[in-house]
Order: sequence, then structure tokens, then C-alpha cells
Amino acid sequence: MINIAIIGAGYWGPNLIRNFVQLSEVDQIIVCDIREDRLQKMSSQYPKVKTTTCSEDIFKNSTIDAVDVALPAQMHYTYTKKGLLAGKHVKVEKPLAVNTNEANELIDIARNKNKILMVGHTFLYNPAVRKIKEYIKNGDLGEIYYIFSQRLNLGKIRSDVNVMWNLAPHDISMVLYWLDELPSKVSAKGVSFIQEGIEDVVFMNLDFPSGKTAHFHVSWLDPSKTRKIVIVGSKKMIVYDDVSVDAKITIYDKGIDKKNIMAELPEIESFGKFQLMQRSGDVLIPKIDFREPLSIECSEFVECIQNGRKPLADGINGYNVVNVLEKAQESLNNMGIPISLN
Repeated sequence: MINIAIIGAGYWGPNLIRNFVQLSEVDQIIVCDIREDRLQKMSSQYPKVKTTTCSEDIFKNSTIDAVDVALPAQMHYTYTKKGLLAGKHVKVEKPLAVNTNEANELIDIARNKNKILMVGHTFLYNPAVRKIKEYIKNGDLGEIYYIFSQRLNLGKIRSDVNVMWNLAPHDISMVLYWLDELPSKVSAKGVSFIQEGIEDVVFMNLDFPSGKTAHFHVSWLDPSKTRKIVIVGSKKMIVYDDVSVDAKITIYDKGIDKKNIMAELPEIESFGKFQLMQRSGDVLIPKIDFREPLSIECSEFVECIQNGRKPLADGINGYNVVNVLEKAQESLNNMGIPISLN
């Protein structure tokens, strides 16, 4: 049995509490927040959950095996480090940290302490996202040409980070997972309309060594909620729509093929070497056995603690996303010039 403490009962914390409460492997849950009203609400919903306003009580408590840090991004490094140094396994919500130096340090501490370090890249535990990974790995889409992602909404506007650090980690983590490749260059442009110096609309591009490219559009200023990713391959194309209830994945058997006409008509050179042929086949909406991604994520965290197994969204995974964001921010600060990744 595992005892877990959740630090932060604001926007995301209650979702974590709800899922950990349902796990039979979890014995005791302690919730920490500086606001008494939040703790009272959690106590009324979950009478067996204990509460505290002092995080040091958690770090000093030897009976607590693990900590989930659900605080604003600027606080992730500090509280994750405290948890690891106190000998706790730690899951921290995205992003792992706000720069690669901090991310590297957390990975080193976790390794030296022999503790699980996991990042809340929840979409990696989405059954639809994993199904798309299968299609790509099996070659059903052919060669991947490009990926286009949109994560848009009207709010919630943050003041601690810009929209890129707030929303893009989800999509970056999915693209890196699907392509199993790290980008070589990153560029980003954004605009601050509501708060000076905090971009609320950002366009970002990733270029990969293989020639693939990914384009991201994130915004707090859009009239409709959009969570859509288009993956274009040489054989087929996929639209992943997270907002859709019954069509999370749509597969289009469409594309442009090149037919070599010189082999058939070698004497006719004026038409060029290739003839482009548009192909249009079936549209498929596969059935997905859906389970709440956060439930799968919380279950994996507990299982990894019990079995000593590395989670999918481990520290290295978190570092790779932070590395992309850090270089994108550098590009953002320099009028969108491409930045190379080490």
C-alpha cells in the first residue's frame, strides 16, 4: 500500500485526488494547500483524506511514500526537489521545470536517490493517442510528412506563464512520442494582447532531422475550444480531435501519389518525369476503448513505485519537452529566429 500527498488543491489538484482515492493500492492521502477553504471542500468530498496547510509536514513525514506536485509552473522545481531530497517519489504536473538546468538537476537527484520522477504529460496516457502511435509504428500512414496542432480556447488566461508554456507541453509531448525523434530546430512567434510581456497567442515550428516538421498554434483568445491535431502521411492521414465525443480519431485514406510516366512514354519529355495522382479512399472512425487518461497516469505512478519500473512520462521525457519550450522561448524573444537544439 502506498501513502501519497498532493500539494496543491486548486485547479488540477481535485482531479488528482479523485483518481488516487479510487486506487486500491493507495492507503492514505494527504492534501496540502495554503487555502483553508479548498481543504475544507476536499475534506467534505473525501472524509478519509487528511489535510494540512504546511508542506514541510509532508516532507518530514516518513510514512508518506510519494508526492504529486500540482502547483504553478514556477514552483515545480522547488517542490519537486524538496520531495526527492526528502526521499519521496515525485510526480509533478507539466512542465517538469521552467528551464533545462532545473530539469537536469531534478533528474540527477531522482537517479541518486533511486526514486521515481514522473511528469504529468497526461495525453501520453490517452488511449486515442496511443492508438495513433500504433498506426504510425505499424506504417499504416506511410512516411510522416508533417503534423499540425491547434490548442485554442477563450481563457483561462494565466499571469505566471505565457500561453506556450501553459498549453504547448501537451502537444509537444504527443508529437515527440509519436515521431520518436527529437527536433533539430525550433522557432516561435507570439503576440501579447491582454498582458504586456505575456504572449496569449503563439505559433511554433519544430524541424526534425528526418525532414518531418510540426506546427503548433496555441491561444487563449479564440472563440471556440479546439483540441485538434492533423497528421499527414504518404499513405493516409489522421485527424485527432480530443473535443469530439465519438470521433477522437478519423483516418482518411487520401493522398497524392507520384506515377512515373517516363517508363511508359519515354519519348514524351514535355510532361515532366512524374504525373501527380490524387488518391481518395475510405474514411474510418475506429472504436476506442476509452478510459480517463489521468486515471491511467495515476495508476502507472503507483505501479512504478511498487515495481521499480520507469514510467513512460519519466524525467527524461519531461526534460525533452522543457528543452523544446526553452529554445522556443529564446526564439520568441528574438523575433522568431530558429534556434538549434543540442
